[in-house]
Amino acid sequence: MAVSMARAFGVTAVATPTAGNAGGALSAYAARAGMACYVFMPDDTPVVNQFECVLHGAKVYLVNGLISDCGRIVREGTPHMDWFDMSTLKEPYRLEGKKTMGLELADQLDWSWPEVVLYPTGGGTGLIGIWKAVQELAAMDWVTDGTQPRLVSCQSDGCAPIARAYEADARFAEPFENAATIASGLRVPVAVGDFMILDAVRASGGFAASVPDDELVTWMERVSSETGVALCPESAACFGVLERGRRDGRIARDERVVVFNTGAAQKYIESMPIALPRLDQQVPIEWQELRD
Repeated sequence: MAVSMARAFGVTAVATPTAGNAGGALSAYAARAGMACYVFMPDDTPVVNQFECVLHGAKVYLVNGLISDCGRIVREGTPHMDWFDMSTLKEPYRLEGKKTMGLELADQLDWSWPEVVLYPTGGGTGLIGIWKAVQELAAMDWVTDGTQPRLVSCQSDGCAPIARAYEADARFAEPFENAATIASGLRVPVAVGDFMILDAVRASGGFAASVPDDELVTWMERVSSETGVALCPESAACFGVLERGRRDGRIARDERVVVFNTGAAQKYIESMPIALPRLDQQVPIEWQELRD
């Protein structure tokens, strides 16, 4: 949506800071729209995300810092490079695109809502967009039972500014120092839309929480092996929050719960070191060992 509207307005070059998936998406859409694309990534962004942007012809730069440092470079370069800043919440149309996640959810549930929606929160546009859909469908009486979902913002304790602000009953989140998590999409120490995320969570009756970063791979493996869905580490945080919410009574066992999976597990190969057993063709196979 953002790229389509930028093209309609005559934009010829776009730029964005990214910790992963947003840069890949912008690169692909910019290629389709015939636009120049500049992407600035923290230097430890997963290699697959780097490759994806390069593959689509973007000019990609690694930055020895966090996504907030990448955002500063985009802002400072705008008057010199004449690019359009596609950073989170710097223009209105990207949020309108995110809103369709909420519209599709209601549509697939026959114009009703689940009781709980868990969403991994970095920049937060997805959660804000879903809440926008909830409000607009209510205004149009498309969800006739008068319900709304409780929105839950999920983060890793390696970068949890929203969860901290929620616990402190603050409307704005303090910058998260020394942010570090294997879920690159959650490593946003300063979310531009922090107050909008927190407003949506509270207005919906939901909450914000984080889980230990060292639990994310375990949840990725557990959920993927039980469902056949390749879960990304960002969404793995949601299952940790869900487990705790069930345990402390904030999420009841008979409630319908939706978790959004916002990325592909195979993009995070660095976070999942796997040592596979080898078979020597010169040695007879011990079939019982394979069975065990």
